[in-house]
Amino acid sequence: MSGEQDTSQERTEEATPKRQEEARGKGQISRSKELTTMLILMASALSFILMGPQLSMSLQELMRDNFIIERHNIFNESFPFTAVVESGGKVLLDFTPFLLVLLIVAFFAPMLVGGWLFSPNALALKLDKLNPISGIKRLFSANSLMELLKAFAKFTLFTGIAILLLWHHTFDLLSIGHNGLEAGLVDATGLVLGSFLVVCLGSILITFVDVPFQIWNHSKQLKMTKQQLKDEMKDTEGKPEVKAQIRQLQQELANRRMMEAVPDADVIITNPTHYAVALSYKPDDMGAPKLVAKGADLVAERIRNVGTEHNVMIFPAPMLARALYFSTKINQDIPAGLYLAVAQVLAYVFQLRESVNVSRGIKPKPPTDLPIPEEFQHD
Repeated sequence: MSGEQDTSQERTEEATPKRQEEARGKGQISRSKELTTMLILMASALSFILMGPQLSMSLQELMRDNFIIERHNIFNESFPFTAVVESGGKVLLDFTPFLLVLLIVAFFAPMLVGGWLFSPNALALKLDKLNPISGIKRLFSANSLMELLKAFAKFTLFTGIAILLLWHHTFDLLSIGHNGLEAGLVDATGLVLGSFLVVCLGSILITFVDVPFQIWNHSKQLKMTKQQLKDEMKDTEGKPEVKAQIRQLQQELANRRMMEAVPDADVIITNPTHYAVALSYKPDDMGAPKLVAKGADLVAERIRNVGTEHNVMIFPAPMLARALYFSTKINQDIPAGLYLAVAQVLAYVFQLRESVNVSRGIKPKPPTDLPIPEEFQHD
């Protein structure tokens, strides 16, 4: 049923963190190939500018060593192989810093969009990609259309840049042939580096369009239907029936622990039937009286019954009982506004307990008109 709704409903809800994490696990993150290409081109251009003189000298030496051959080497059969090996090793050694720069940029550039990710699932063989119908759908997707527009834009942009560069440097290109070897290489290297840098700057325009599109497209692909959102909440938080049962068990455990504290209470203040709160006060250990149990209706009746079984004083004070019930949580000190009223009740309870222990003691009178601040009064 949910699968049918998923196909019929529109994906209007933003992806949850759980869905984003699952997508990362499958290797689905936003990536911009244009950003990587642009950074590699820029690193190449800057590296050529910084290392250009050294590379130019290396090329001059290479051409000089290979185009000028001593007479005795002409008849040496091993000379070509030796010359190729030596020249290749020298070129590799001279270009190693340049290649290392490109390797580092190529490794870290993709992390700028989407961050670092290694997913074995992305490397796994997926047979659905071999499905021709799925392939046709991908050809006419928004992503394919964007790739086509990017390719056309790059072709147009770079063609235009190339034409402008050729037109601007026509005289310089023609004059290179009239220069000597060293001067010609220097001029040619300068033209190549300058042109390459301009082409790299042109790729920045493509990147500024591609990066926001890739982020938007990735977010769009991860969007969820309302039904998918509901199903995920059920899977994450559990079904309502299970949650209700867990809450019921938790409530029963809390009530059981609360009832275990009632026998040690000093007084139970009642409504007298609808509410009951049990208070405990140990002057040596507590800074203020603490509410150890409270309840309404059936729970209040159980508190009264447990208190009666363990000879806990039950004191009817409707307004104070309601005030304590609504203002104080279990195992929490009573609020300061009720100190005076509770103190009068506890004083009466302690005096009554003392009069019972002392033979022929005069029983104290229960307090009346307990001072309950207006903000604690509940009907």
